[in-house]
Amino acid sequence: MARATPVAAERLRAEDLTLAYEDRVVAERLGIAVPDGSFTVIVGPNACGKSTLLHALARILRPRSGSVLLDGRQITSMPSKEVARRLGLLPQSPITPDGITVADLIARGRFPHQRLLRQWTPEDERAVLAAMESTGTGPLAERLVDELSGGQRQRVWLAMALAQETPILLLDEPTTFLDIAHQVEVLDLCAELQEGGNRTVVAVLHDLNQACRYGTHLIALRDGVLVSQGAPREIVTAELVEEVFGLRCRVVPDPETGTPLVVPLARVPKTASVH
Repeated sequence: MARATPVAAERLRAEDLTLAYEDRVVAERLGIAVPDGSFTVIVGPNACGKSTLLHALARILRPRSGSVLLDGRQITSMPSKEVARRLGLLPQSPITPDGITVADLIARGRFPHQRLLRQWTPEDERAVLAAMESTGTGPLAERLVDELSGGQRQRVWLAMALAQETPILLLDEPTTFLDIAHQVEVLDLCAELQEGGNRTVVAVLHDLNQACRYGTHLIALRDGVLVSQGAPREIVTAELVEEVFGLRCRVVPDPETGTPLVVPLARVPKTASVH
């Protein structure tokens, strides 16, 4: 049975959620709650249903059964633009349109706010400039996105999601294909965004130590089943890591942050044969 900390009525939650692709069931009977104002990280081994869950929370994947609730309403019943004004998504491998500049790509984040009789406004301009400032992408405004480094491109896509000005931001493996320095840069930025305003961030991450360092709330999955959810300091133990990842380890305080640090047990070398 999943170990879970009690949660109140959050803006984004899932109840009795079963997710499937045609006949293949990926996750069953998930009940999760995303605390408002948190940096929630979904963790688990490969193919355990992490990204599938995020896609359901973003309304990309319709549940086989159960519900995703956004502000108390079934997300599948809400108009697309209304969802897009409340919830933003940065996919794992976003496709950059050919020949687009940084400024033009970030401006596309304002699309959910456009209407037939309401085109570009000073409010849109303010939102785009604020997104550029918070991500440090202003100096890149006139450059083509295709010319940027991986870390720069990821910051530009984050800026586009921020320009959308949603209170909830979903990130699907935002550090994929980045080297360690750019991973830290992107995660530092995500943490600053969550800490600096009334914003909830939900991310799928592969690195459990990064999840513990940056996340304020973890959702741990294995084989499509919720194993545990709660604050990293409360739920991350050697027993949990072995149950979820099949890894024997020690869990010690991170010397920099005091958050849980997973240290795999050392391999016992084979002794040389005695002749």
